[in-house]
Amino acid sequence: MKMIIIPIIAAFGSFGVAMLLTRLITWRRRKQGRLTRKRRIVTFFIILFLSYFGGGSIYFLIYSHAGESAMQYMQTKDTVIVEEIDEGYFFNGVGSRDALIFYPGAKVDEKAYAELMWKLAESGVDCFLVKMPMHMAFFGKNTASDLMEKYDYPCWYISGHSLGGAMAAAYLSENSDRLTGAFFLATYSPASIPEGKPIVSVVGSEDKVLDWESYNEYKSRWPSTVTEVKIQGGNHAQFGDYGEQRGDGEATISREDQISQTLEAAKELIKPDTDYGVTD
Repeated sequence: MKMIIIPIIAAFGSFGVAMLLTRLITWRRRKQGRLTRKRRIVTFFIILFLSYFGGGSIYFLIYSHAGESAMQYMQTKDTVIVEEIDEGYFFNGVGSRDALIFYPGAKVDEKAYAELMWKLAESGVDCFLVKMPMHMAFFGKNTASDLMEKYDYPCWYISGHSLGGAMAAAYLSENSDRLTGAFFLATYSPASIPEGKPIVSVVGSEDKVLDWESYNEYKSRWPSTVTEVKIQGGNHAQFGDYGEQRGDGEATISREDQISQTLEAAKELIKPDTDYGVTD
C-alpha cells in the first residue's frame, strides 16, 4: 500500500537533485562565462527529466520474480489450459460460469500467483492473471473492464494481493454492477464498497507488511457482506511464490499450506459446484 506514495517522493527527490546539480554546473561555468537565465532553466529541466524518469525506470525494472514452484503451474496440464493473452494469462479450467480476475502485488512478477490461479481453474473457476504495466497495479486498475468485454461469463469476481487488492477494491467500488463478488488478499480498501456483494478478505496472522492500523480502521467501514479469514501462521509473501519480502513476518506454516487455505476461502466465496450468484 505504501507503494502508492513512492512516485510522489521520487518527484520531490528528483526536484532536489536537479536544483543541486544545476547550481553546481552554474558555479563551475562561472570561470568560463556566466550561464544565461534561459540556459540555467533548460539545464534544470533536462536534469529533472533524466533523474526522475531515469531513476524511475531503474526502480521499476527491479521486482520480485516468480519461484520455480509457481512456474510449474504456468504449463497446460490435465484439465487446465494456460494461455498467454494481451492482458496477462488465462487459466481455462473445467468451469464455464465463474471467472476471477486477479491483480498482483506491487513489484511482483504476476506468475508468482500461478499456483492459486491454476488450482482455482481446476476447481471450476476460470482465472485471468493480469500482467500490470511496470508491475504496479495502479497503472492497470481498469484492466478488468477489458477482460469482461472480451470474454463472456455469467459471474465475474475480482481479486488481488496487497496493492493489487487495493486497486481491485477501487475497481469494485466504481463498477459493482459488473461484478458478482470480490476476494482480497492482505489488503484493505480506502474506497467505499457497496452493500450486497459477497466479499472475502484473507490475511495472515504473521503479516508485517500490511498496515494493520489502516486495515482495522477501514475494516470498521466494511459492508455487512464481508467475511474475514485470518490464516494463523501465514504472512504477506506466502500468498504467492516470490521469495521473502523485506519487513515481513516469519511464517509458521508452509507456503503450500497458506495457499491451500486461501484456495478454500476462495471456493467458499465462489462456490463453483453450485448455482450461487447466477440470476435469471
